[in-house]
Amino acid sequence: MIPKGDRALRPLLLLLLLALLQCAGQRRAVVNRSVPDVCATCHVHATCHQIEEKSVCICNYGFVGNGRTHCQDKDECQIGASKICGNHTLCHNTHGSFYCVCLEGYRASNNNKTFIPNDGTNCTDIDECEESGLCGHNARCVNTEGSYKCYCNDGYKLENGDRSFHPDGNTVSCREIGCGSPPEMKHGYIVGNYSLLPGSAVHYECKEGFYSNEGKLSYCTANETWEPATLSCKGVDCGAPPSVLNARPASLSGTTYGSEVTYSCVHGYFIASGNQTAVCNAKGQWEGTDLVCKEIDCGKPLLIPHTEVIWHNSSTLWSRVYYRCKEGYYFNGDKNFSECTIDQSWENITYTCKEEKLLSDLSIFNETCVKWQRKTGRLGVQETYTFHVLGQRWDEKMFSEDVIFNITTSEDNPKVCLDLNSGSNYVVNITTVSSANVSVSATISIQTKDPPFPDVEFVAVKGSAPLLRLRKVEDQNGPISFYQVIVLPLGLQSTFICDSFAAATFFSNTTDAKGYVAAEFQAKDVADNMAIVLGDRHYYGKFYNAPLKLGEEYCVFLRIISEWNKVKTQSCTVWAQVKNLSPTVQYMTAVGLGSVAAVCLILFLSFSAARYYLHSTVHSPPAALACEAVHLSATMDMAQTGITPMFLETENVSLL
Repeated sequence: MIPKGDRALRPLLLLLLLALLQCAGQRRAVVNRSVPDVCATCHVHATCHQIEEKSVCICNYGFVGNGRTHCQDKDECQIGASKICGNHTLCHNTHGSFYCVCLEGYRASNNNKTFIPNDGTNCTDIDECEESGLCGHNARCVNTEGSYKCYCNDGYKLENGDRSFHPDGNTVSCREIGCGSPPEMKHGYIVGNYSLLPGSAVHYECKEGFYSNEGKLSYCTANETWEPATLSCKGVDCGAPPSVLNARPASLSGTTYGSEVTYSCVHGYFIASGNQTAVCNAKGQWEGTDLVCKEIDCGKPLLIPHTEVIWHNSSTLWSRVYYRCKEGYYFNGDKNFSECTIDQSWENITYTCKEEKLLSDLSIFNETCVKWQRKTGRLGVQETYTFHVLGQRWDEKMFSEDVIFNITTSEDNPKVCLDLNSGSNYVVNITTVSSANVSVSATISIQTKDPPFPDVEFVAVKGSAPLLRLRKVEDQNGPISFYQVIVLPLGLQSTFICDSFAAATFFSNTTDAKGYVAAEFQAKDVADNMAIVLGDRHYYGKFYNAPLKLGEEYCVFLRIISEWNKVKTQSCTVWAQVKNLSPTVQYMTAVGLGSVAAVCLILFLSFSAARYYLHSTVHSPPAALACEAVHLSATMDMAQTGITPMFLETENVSLL
């Protein structure tokens, strides 16, 4: 505490203290100007160090200079890479430092690409031969200091003559020492084993059928080439082919080994035995010439019934025997003589002698026409013939045709065409009138043709099944057997084939895909303009007339079938098209009334149960009135949809 008496001196003391501090500051400023801070003047690549209590600027490692005004990079590599980095190295200077890399063919002992040798790292040789296949085929690798060399294996040498090679960028390769494959000899082959080394020899021999009088060896020379062999294989020559009795050479391919000569017997002789061909063998001889030719002899000529033979007892080649018919017979054939052929047999001729008749060779042509031939000396004379034509049908017992008429003609080959009905069997008998009653008969079957196309009135309807009218067709091309009504999906109308459609029933597995036969009528049961209702659920024949499905579209075909001798022919036509098929009035009415009956039954049971359990004297509305209301509602709904009740099937329900 400052005494109260001294409080007046306080400001003076403060002023004195401030004056002393100011003087001290001025004094210090004078000192700083006179002694500069050394560390503040160090170069950017220098560091300030305290040595003997003095501040000194020293350049950093890798730099040289005074530490204050300049510190420049020190190039460590100038003293030599082998001294600073070691052997087999390259030195690379950097700003303030350096690094070492190994020469090609060496690697750093620390397995890094670069290193600083202060950790004892050095460069060691790389053994390139550790890599397999480095020198290629037929060569081996030898490692060297910092590299490697390739040498050919034993028995191989370089193509360019060098002793060793380096594969980098070098296309040379080691090839086998020797002459290579020996030359081929025409018609010759190599005998035994052989070597490809210089000085070795190859022995040749000629193939079978060839020979050589010259050298048969070829040598591998010092230049690794085969000496040309003097071997020349020539084919043996059998000379001219030998002669064969009663034969001559027909073809000759040559006279050397393997050639062939073929013989044929001279005119009038045939091959009795032996081989026709001889071959030139390896010994220069023809072999196989054992052919035997004998003279042709046909023997006695054939006898033909009812003929006389004119023959001069010669049966050698091309000898002839003549025939002529005995009296009462006439000639029929191509010629009247036969020759002795090279096959040692008499020529087969069609010479026959037939007994003379007024009428023969009746035949049918163009299905309804007959023709015959007159074989008599009366050719050109008029003759009258009676025709008796009798016709029947197997499927129509009542059908019968019996026609008799005459014709007179002088033609040698008369022809008559008859008016015959299809699908019928006929027996035609022809009898001569003006001379002895000679008769011939023939049977004619007239096939049934396709029946005429049905005459229908095409109907196209929408919404409901049509009523169809079946018109009876006349038997123009034969008897008509059946009428069929065929129902198909409308999409199949263009692909329907009349004669290949299988008569499937509605219940078959293919009904939905291919349609079905809805009805079949026998022709005898069909009345003209007969009404047919599609989908009436009745059976017609063996086929069911099934109801048409709602919403589907159909086409209807009428097919007419004629059947005769188990062969069917048919004709078809489109009869009707049905589109957008909707429920019928009967169907809608039945559904509506069924619904009304069900509602009435439910109401009746409900009212009966309530009256039984409640024993109420209050009269409930009669169930009949409720049913009538439901019926009225259903009727109004049907009227709104445009359906008029026409056919009703209901059951009477007694309501209590």
